[in-house]
Amino acid sequence: MVESENKDIEESGAEVDRRDVRSLVRKLSDNNWEIPKGHIPNMRVPGRLFVSEKLLEGIEPGTIDQIANVATLPGIQKYSMAMPDAHLGYGFAIGGVAAFDVEEGVISPGGVGFDINCGVRLIRTNLQKEDVVPHIKRLTDELFSNVPSGVGSKSRFKASDKELDSAFLEGAKWAVDAGYGVEADVEHCEGNGFLEGADTSHVSSKARNRGKPQLGTLGSGNHFLEVQYVDEIYDPEVASAFGLEEGQVTVMVHCGSRGAGHQICTDHLKELSQAVKRYGIEIPDKQLACAPAQSKEAQNYFKAMLCAANYAWANRQMITHWTRESFEKIFGRDADDMEMSLLYDVAHNVAKLEEHSIEGRKKEVYVHRKGATRAFPAGHPEVPSAYRDVGQPVLIPGSMGTPSFILCGSTESMDVSFGSACHGAGRVMSRAHAKKEFHGQSIKEDLEAHGITVRATHPSVIAEEAPGVYKSSSEVVNVVHELGIARKVARVIPLGVAKG
Repeated sequence: MVESENKDIEESGAEVDRRDVRSLVRKLSDNNWEIPKGHIPNMRVPGRLFVSEKLLEGIEPGTIDQIANVATLPGIQKYSMAMPDAHLGYGFAIGGVAAFDVEEGVISPGGVGFDINCGVRLIRTNLQKEDVVPHIKRLTDELFSNVPSGVGSKSRFKASDKELDSAFLEGAKWAVDAGYGVEADVEHCEGNGFLEGADTSHVSSKARNRGKPQLGTLGSGNHFLEVQYVDEIYDPEVASAFGLEEGQVTVMVHCGSRGAGHQICTDHLKELSQAVKRYGIEIPDKQLACAPAQSKEAQNYFKAMLCAANYAWANRQMITHWTRESFEKIFGRDADDMEMSLLYDVAHNVAKLEEHSIEGRKKEVYVHRKGATRAFPAGHPEVPSAYRDVGQPVLIPGSMGTPSFILCGSTESMDVSFGSACHGAGRVMSRAHAKKEFHGQSIKEDLEAHGITVRATHPSVIAEEAPGVYKSSSEVVNVVHELGIARKVARVIPLGVAKG
């Protein structure tokens, strides 16, 4: 596995697998494939892979194995699932979703990932495309300058130990109280921008030391800060509820818990690798290290993971504040005057205790979403009141230079996928391969020829994240739309991209 400081996309480093993927799955219906319980020994439930015929062609056989491996874990409910952006990950496939019984199940860091609460938020404005295009190069430069990015980047904010604790415990709420935003920002975050139950006593000094200087930084890899415009509305009624219209400029922030989250995962993986032996849990892959959900080891990890998730919400909140300041500087107007309000913020690498209906009765389960986004329907109490009549906003970023999408959660998601949807386009090529295949400067020039300004710390970053490295975001989003997991609301096109 290639580990980086800010890991949303993980690579297993497996050798090329020549097996025919179609021989490993059985088609149930359009976009829905089963991995039978007999695929590997000891599967407790079948697997489910949500992909189109076209996307199935690009799925690695190892991804099928990873979905099946998760199906062997104790207490798993219904199915081990993977979204249409699925690809090889650490333990769980990226795009993986699994729910475990609160008493008989397990908690596994592999089901969350190293970049805990890597997530996406979308900021609305009342600016139109024509207002921004003449200033996009200056605006992108200002955002790139104002929001620290790149491997090892350090924040403009010098956090004290007390402030770091507050970020771990209170997330976006702490950032807003500290002057980095407004109360409405918190209301429009998943979980109001923090999860209860975090406990800093389970965060190591090394994780603290890595997180302390990075609070308020974008990071590297596939993380980005992107100025976009709405170019198509699919559902006018829901778009109106979300405050979206054609031609409107938006800003998307995609990042996570930085070195703090990576270290928290690393630390607890060591403990859980020993715990899996102590509790006699048989796992087909050591990367699936886990422990019984109510065990000390599992709960210690869970409480530390919540700290990282909260840190990530604080991190994105601070970036939002500096984004508003950047717009104010370039356009000479107040952020309120430009109506720079947060549409929504949603996590896509997290484990959460949720209530779901299973076999006709309500049950508490630990839902692991690893490269998967929550997609709750209209009427659900966890959907902000502003959107409760239509459903939770679901934010699906594209790859650099390609469209991103805003969807809304639907009732079907609760039955099909524990209220989950895809989280992005999904890689089809490793970073090492991408750097051999693409030249960063050429990609940058090509994007700029198409009206997309790009700023990055190094051309290699652009090569690693070239559009050709990813699946089609449109194809991926169409799958969840057609399955009814989440419905398309609007499409946004990039104008300027700041990357690490």
